[in-house]
Amino acid sequence: MRIALTALLAFAAGVLLMLVLSHRPPLSPATHSPAATTAATQAGPAMPGSSGEPDDEKAGGDKPDDSALDNWPAQGPTPEQVVYTQPRLLREALAKLTPRVAGKPNLYLVSFAGDGGEDVFRNEAEYAAILFTSRFGATVHPLVLANNPDTLEQHPLATWSNLESSLDTLAGVMKPDEDILMLYLTSHGDQDHNLLVDLDPLPLDQIGAPDLADILNKHHFKWKVVVVNACYSGGFVPKLHGPGTLVLTAARTDRSSFGCGSDSDITYFGRAWLVDALNRTPDLIEAFKQASGEIGQWEKKDELTPSEPQIDIGNGIADQLALWRKSITPGPVVAFQPPHPAGLLKTAPAGQH
Repeated sequence: MRIALTALLAFAAGVLLMLVLSHRPPLSPATHSPAATTAATQAGPAMPGSSGEPDDEKAGGDKPDDSALDNWPAQGPTPEQVVYTQPRLLREALAKLTPRVAGKPNLYLVSFAGDGGEDVFRNEAEYAAILFTSRFGATVHPLVLANNPDTLEQHPLATWSNLESSLDTLAGVMKPDEDILMLYLTSHGDQDHNLLVDLDPLPLDQIGAPDLADILNKHHFKWKVVVVNACYSGGFVPKLHGPGTLVLTAARTDRSSFGCGSDSDITYFGRAWLVDALNRTPDLIEAFKQASGEIGQWEKKDELTPSEPQIDIGNGIADQLALWRKSITPGPVVAFQPPHPAGLLKTAPAGQH
């Protein structure tokens, strides 16, 4: 269910300015991950450039009202200007998509970084786009939607409206019975299976499992890969299950996943599936199997409650992905290089997200 305002672009300038100047009402506690208040105290896996910490701010309650603008850049566009530049930014981003390669299945990737309070999600969304284009070639067409104070003029925001508008455009350029839509969504998740969509002080709508299913069902994408990297993300599987759809999640329906936090560069699932496994194999399903085993080893070593990533393979999608792989020649390994690496705090506990 949408729990915030649903039409940012329809706001009059005066109304939106009042929203910016006034304090944003606190989100429901269910928006955040309650389990993170008991975050594990053991160190996370020894991963280059990434070590997590408890996500107490997201999990333990809302930010104080007077902090709504703390992370907003002093130089650059105002919140109101950001809202009104979204149609242009999205048009420009979509216009940069490379032409479809005829005679082959193409893969259209939408990377969605939902929480603007931590760089880890932006890092992951950007890396996914770089990895797929650099390693898998011209049949991949990436679009990055990101909530981050440092990318306000670089990427369209990761919002419900921008996601729907992006899919509207992609539906018009993709060959519906041949091409594959891939969504990579990374953010915090809660026990009610909602993804946190947040960039204070903007009043953004959250996206729950039924919402995402409804968004996708509005379009005819025969072949879909949906990756939900968040706590409790297994709760998205029942709503997204269907023929032609591969669903991958970072955790089962009642478990946390790990690796977020201000001292992390990338989540556990992001590193295991994107950085490690997909640099070894172009097979998304085999990469998931490898990533699940790797995450399990990290969690066992550090005595963390297993996240148990989930996979759901709809009828036909494995064959279509195999057909796509036949048309590509994987390139070299793509190194993960976050734009602003977090500190290597090896003794910091692993954050839940």
